Amino acid sequence: MYYHLILTDACNLCCSYCRARDFEEMDPCGREVAIDEDVPPDLSLDLSDLYRFLSEDRAPVLTFYGGEPLLRPDLIEKVMDSAPPACRFMVQTNGLLLDRLGPEVVNRFSTILASVDGPEALTDAHRGAGVYARVMKNVRAIRAGGYTGELIARMTVAEDTDIEEAVLYLAGLPDFTSIHWQIDANFWGDYSRRDFAAWAKESYNPGIHRLVGRWVATMREEGRVPRWYPFLGCMEDLILGQGSRLRCGCGYANYTIMTDGTVIPCPCMVGMKDWYLGHISSTVPHDLPVVHVGAPCTSCSLRSFCGGRCLYSNILLPWPEGGRRLVCRTVQNLHDALTSALPAVRGLIAEGKVGISDFSYERFNGCEIIP
Repeated sequence: MYYHLILTDACNLCCSYCRARDFEEMDPCGREVAIDEDVPPDLSLDLSDLYRFLSEDRAPVLTFYGGEPLLRPDLIEKVMDSAPPACRFMVQTNGLLLDRLGPEVVNRFSTILASVDGPEALTDAHRGAGVYARVMKNVRAIRAGGYTGELIARMTVAEDTDIEEAVLYLAGLPDFTSIHWQIDANFWGDYSRRDFAAWAKESYNPGIHRLVGRWVATMREEGRVPRWYPFLGCMEDLILGQGSRLRCGCGYANYTIMTDGTVIPCPCMVGMKDWYLGHISSTVPHDLPVVHVGAPCTSCSLRSFCGGRCLYSNILLPWPEGGRRLVCRTVQNLHDALTSALPAVRGLIAEGKVGISDFSYERFNGCEIIP
């Protein structure tokens, strides 16, 4: 099983699509939820309970998460040194503090997700002046220090993102093994102040079709499958003719441990009391309840492709119905683009240009898969 461990709520950035939203007036969400106001801001659980909990899992994978988890390098090192031997480790970070960990720690991560939104100007516009340069300096330093694991450029994309340009820019860098992007949509109550409809129709959706074309062309010309997760994660299932549950795994294969040891389905659902699933001191992984995506996703024709996109959004409904339909159209667009490319991909597999194994990936590694 996979677990996000929230080390701290603190962060050293105030990104435009994250903490900066706390200072904006939001539209009411479609559903109200009860919020626990007493969640400690920093890890306060008994680590012996954590180790016992993880020891009940035959192959636990622990992802350090925040806030910004690298504000607590001491805890990362302590947990990595004391967790059960079967445990593997990942980290999701903004990348600014990767230099706080030495190679002997960094090189134990099987996967690092570092936040970068594309070119320098675009990244800095959302994350702060100089952020891109510092992140890339640290990324290159860990590579020089011997890191050979998966290094994912984890993008957030919004109305000023040219998705084709941004992905191709990052794909041209030698530093990252993989790219994933998540659309800043249907997460906050901000739809009334957005120009999402025009951007999705005129920029993002056409850009996805062009990117899929580039993706297949690379397979044909270079005999390799670029590890672009929204394509990689869905194309494998299309090739195999199989569907998927919620692709991030939240609520059935991927759970989150809050700072006080409470287990919840998703790291975005901290403090949502109705979805508290247990505590690491009193439960074992195989007894954790499954949380299912509900309506309106349950009646959608894309359910087996999409899986429900986002459990948090499905519960909270931050955007009105019209806005949610626009987000669903981006999923339909992704489905259509990949389905159109499927015959060509099958042909390349038949020719031996690429293999079906080239589309495999570690599921539940922090990539939401459906943007």
